[in-house]
Amino acid sequence: MIKPFIADKTFKGQDFSINRLQTGEYENCIFSNCNFADGYLDNQNFTECEFIECNLSNTNVVETVFNDVLFTQCKILGVKFNECNKFIMSFSFSDCIMNFSSFYTMKLPKFRFNHCKLIDVDFTEADLTQAIFQSCDLGKAVFNNTILEKADFSTAYNYKIDPEQNKIKKARFSKEGLEGLLFKYNIQIDD
Repeated sequence: MIKPFIADKTFKGQDFSINRLQTGEYENCIFSNCNFADGYLDNQNFTECEFIECNLSNTNVVETVFNDVLFTQCKILGVKFNECNKFIMSFSFSDCIMNFSSFYTMKLPKFRFNHCKLIDVDFTEADLTQAIFQSCDLGKAVFNNTILEKADFSTAYNYKIDPEQNKIKKARFSKEGLEGLLFKYNIQIDD
């Protein structure tokens, strides 16, 4: 089945949690203040699209293609990005709330999160080589057997990363973040 091609279109204030977004190939489209919560974006193709102030919480993204997609000020709770189509995948997040989402086993080198809340996010076995976590809250985020080499956590906070369970060679951390690397040793770090 050939998917319809939709280009250069703006979708504003629409509720796609009730009426599902037409399955298609979306290019250079803008989704502004739309609701996809508990809905379906599975098997969609998004290329050079923007999601601005949208609610994508618990949205099904199985086999969805996100190619050069930007999410800005979106609520993205509990989304399993690890179920996306991994063949062509590039996206970035800015000022988003992404709690309880999953990037399990994903390859995300040079990936960028800007000013995001990533509480309880699963990064288990992900490759985040040279990823940047710019001013991100990583409270209770799970890093287990994760590749974090040359990743930048210098402005991130609330993370707990076990250096013995993750690859962190040449990763960047601030002095204030040392507690998040040494938490399991139950030691006190004074200013």
